[in-house]
Amino acid sequence: MLDQSPVPEGTAPAQALQNSIALARRVDALGYTRFWMSEHHAMDLLACTAPEIMLARIGAETSRIRIGSGGIMLPHYTPLKVAEVFRTLYGLYPERVDLGIGRAPGGGPMESLALRRSRKVAMEDDFPDQVTELLGFLEDGFPTGHPFGKVKAMPAPVLEERYAGPSVWMLGSSMWSSAAAVEFGLPYSFAHFFSPVKTRDAIEAYMRHFRPGIRLERPEATVAVGVICSETEEEAEYLSASVKLLQQRIRLGERKPVAAPEDAVRELKMRGEFPLEEGEWPRYFVGTPALVRERLEQMAGELGIGEVIVNTIAWDHEKRVRSYELLAAEFGLG
Repeated sequence: MLDQSPVPEGTAPAQALQNSIALARRVDALGYTRFWMSEHHAMDLLACTAPEIMLARIGAETSRIRIGSGGIMLPHYTPLKVAEVFRTLYGLYPERVDLGIGRAPGGGPMESLALRRSRKVAMEDDFPDQVTELLGFLEDGFPTGHPFGKVKAMPAPVLEERYAGPSVWMLGSSMWSSAAAVEFGLPYSFAHFFSPVKTRDAIEAYMRHFRPGIRLERPEATVAVGVICSETEEEAEYLSASVKLLQQRIRLGERKPVAAPEDAVRELKMRGEFPLEEGEWPRYFVGTPALVRERLEQMAGELGIGEVIVNTIAWDHEKRVRSYELLAAEFGLG
């Protein structure tokens, strides 16, 4: 699952972080495979700006589930620092850490500018070079003679014949990210809930062009989808009004906290029709657990993937937790 620390209207952003910690404890007990946290900046809507800090706490609050970033927005950072942070997390929680990396800013142009250390020259898009450097630090894999070959990203893992460190994932919502995952031989996660148009094309291109032996012997891909489960379809649709309004607001450049369902229903009626670009599958799967499971399995089967990442946003935190509980029971997790 992916958590973004959504901020319900009428609550403090700090409470959203506490909600994420409580949610992580619950889904760990429910049997989910991963708990990933996103990185967003300067938004009233999403409170998690530093997933690495949240992961350090969540790792201590859980015992089994993998913890990871969904993702670290690499252009804001130096690869060495990211390697050090995630080697530290791996040292604390060995065999449980995923490092999802992304190219997007996690905010608008002004936030990106404010995050830059140097503003004297135009920002250069050197993401592929950053990824190469990051993997070099994590894998101790710089070519002979490379100046960074003498730089050790600490804490170093225990020396073993196999790679010991965080599992690195390429994240994205475009064909570019699909090709990058192939080029670096990384597992790939597509943000379907954010941009659903190219989901099939990106996943199928990754599967088709994957080359064994770079880092993996076989392709590993997943998609992140929105989910709202409830005991009845009526309640699920009612709860989903908060997300529908959120999506409209984002398209209009608004980053307000998550509205209560009754307020969202009223505002949606006032706004009228607001078409969002959609793909083969909806951004959000809404309904009873059985219906959501059927749709998720159909999507996963057609894409040839064995794992789906679910993201649930609801105004009522207890309803959000309940959605994950219902889905876990329907899939027989635990």
